[in-house]
This record gives sequence, C-alpha cells and structure tokens, in this order.
Amino acid sequence: MRLALVTPGFSGDDRDWCIPALAHLVRSLSSRHEVVVFALRYPYRRDVFQAFGATVHALGGAEARGVSRLLLLARARRRLLAAGRDHPFDLVHGLWADEPGWLAVATARPLGVPAVVSLLGGELVGFPDIGYGAQLSRIGRHLVRRALGAATEVTAGSHSLARLAAGWLPPDRVHLAPLGVDTELFRPGPGDPALLDGSPRLLHVGSFAAVKDQKTLLLAFARATDDLPECRLHLVGGGPLRGDLEALAGELGVLGRVSFHGALPHDRLPDYYRAADLCVLTSRFESQSMVALEAAACARVTVGTRVGLLPELAPHQALVPPGDPVGLAAALVQLGRDPALVHAMGQRCLAAVRESYTLTAAAARLDAVYTAGRSKTGHAPEC
Repeated sequence: MRLALVTPGFSGDDRDWCIPALAHLVRSLSSRHEVVVFALRYPYRRDVFQAFGATVHALGGAEARGVSRLLLLARARRRLLAAGRDHPFDLVHGLWADEPGWLAVATARPLGVPAVVSLLGGELVGFPDIGYGAQLSRIGRHLVRRALGAATEVTAGSHSLARLAAGWLPPDRVHLAPLGVDTELFRPGPGDPALLDGSPRLLHVGSFAAVKDQKTLLLAFARATDDLPECRLHLVGGGPLRGDLEALAGELGVLGRVSFHGALPHDRLPDYYRAADLCVLTSRFESQSMVALEAAACARVTVGTRVGLLPELAPHQALVPPGDPVGLAAALVQLGRDPALVHAMGQRCLAAVRESYTLTAAAARLDAVYTAGRSKTGHAPEC
C-alpha cells in the first residue's frame, strides 16, 4: 500500500531521533509499504527528503499559533490533497488525534480513501493546573472531535486509553494498537557498574514537564532513603523544570543522592536501563509510555503510576495512583529490598515485550487496522 502518515514532527534525517517511536514505526512499515510522511511542525524547515525508508514532506510549521496555525493546517491540507491526487494514497493515517488526525480525515474523504487516527498523547484529557491536554483549548477540542467523528478506524496504545476513548466512540471503532519497541536496540545485557551508582539504582527517563510529575518522584525518593540509605536516583532527560527539580531535591536534603544526566541520544538509553535496578515512572497521564516498554525490553521493571501500559506490564506491587509519594515510596522500599523478586518481574516484563510489543507485532496490528479500514470504504483488503 501507499500510506500517507501525518505527524506533528519527524526526524530531519536518519541520525535525528525526533520522536524515536515514530522513526522505528516508519522504518518497520517501510519494509512492506510505500510510506510518505507529512511532518507539520518539525523539522523547522520546508523540505522534502528521505529518512528511515520514507519520503518526508517537512512543512516547517514550528511554533505556529493562532491565525498562523490555521494557515499551517490549510497549507498542509492542500499539500496532502495535491500529493494524493498526483500519486494516489491507499490510506491516510493521522498520528495524534488533534492536528494530524483532523488533517487525515479532512484529506482522506475527498481522496476517497480511509482515514486512520491514532490517539498517542493527551488528546482526550485536560489538566488545568498544569496546562496539559488538548481538551483545554477550544480549537483542540474541535480538532479532536472532528478527527474521531470522521475517522474510519481509531487506535489506542493501551487499555486505559481505549477505555477513555470509549466515551467518544463506539467500542468497535477503537482498536488496541500500541507502538512497538526496537528489540534489537533495547535488549537485555550486563549493566555497566560505572554508569550509575547506588544500591538500588533507580532510573527515571522522561522530559522534565509537569505531566511527568517528577515532584512526586522526588518526594517518594526522599521518603524511601530512610529505609534504603544507599539508594540513588538517576534522572535522564531535559526540560523547563530541571531547575525547579534541583531546588526541590536540595530542600528535601537528597540533592547529593540524585544525579541529573541530561538529555541523551536515543541509542545510548539501553545502557542506562541495563545499569539500573529499578525504573520509575510518576506521570499523571500517559497514552502508552514508551520508556516503560524500553525498560521492559531490557528486562527491567518499572515502578510507578497506573497510567498507559504500565498496568499491563508491571505487577500490582509496582503500581500506585498518580500523585501518591507515600505509596510510591513504600513500593520502592519493598522492591528495593528484594532483588530476586525484581529480577523475576523484569523477566516477565521482557517476555511480555517479546510476545506483544515488538516492532513486528506493532506493524502487524496496524496492517490489520488498515485492512479493516479499506474494507469499510470498499477498497481491496490486501496489504
């Protein structure tokens, strides 16, 4: 099939790891289909180039807001329609249900092809206290409502997100189709003892943004150190809240036990997962959580909040409600004292990835969704 994928951003070349999960997905899909990517905002240039086996149309929208945002969407729609009329697509797939999803349905209908929309972020939620979620803005609500209402098929990356989507759509239109993890890159192996210190060594990977709620992580860690005096916390990532988090660690008296490693290239992350004893996730919301999958592919269990895929990967001992530092500290102490249990959990996480969350499995799920969509619109179902 010839697929049009609409994304908010995509890699500028094969060495650029913008949204790594999308790069892995496109590389996997390109082995069986002709893939054309339309990247709305990143790279911050207008260009056409090849990356990860696909032709990429960068529209250079960058930080366009207000009227500029509407002009970007109009320009993107014209570009998609022209490309589809010049060389027809078999399907248009919007990755995220706000701008990409709206564009997918707004171009698929006049082209006479199915539109698939994937929920991949906070499109269905709104947290006013942290300014997170598409439901906080009028235009965001409009785009999501139109995208989901007109999509031929909709996918969600976790059971929790599929349940949330059920409030918007009939259940038979929502397919569980999580993105996969590259198990050639993320795989088990010996950890480098010089990379991370502590006993146990805790690892958090993620952007320093309010929805990731590292405040709860630091509060829990400070509590846990009373029972785990040799424990150390390692944070990988960057973002606007780093200064606030360093200040909080100082106020809690644990700054000397917390290491900020900064943002790292995607292909360096496996070494950090393998060097850790436990991974930690404290997000208030995740549509899926690729970091939990990456850790699991390295045979590491993630302790944290009941969001995204974590309830499907981690046992109940490792799960707490969002915003619960007391419960998280207790879970860290329990598991930190039981390395044998942690190892067994990690092996179960690895088995789950190998069974259900590889790139091959993810691509097969999408192929099934594409086939269902093409059948509904009267196209031949073969992929």
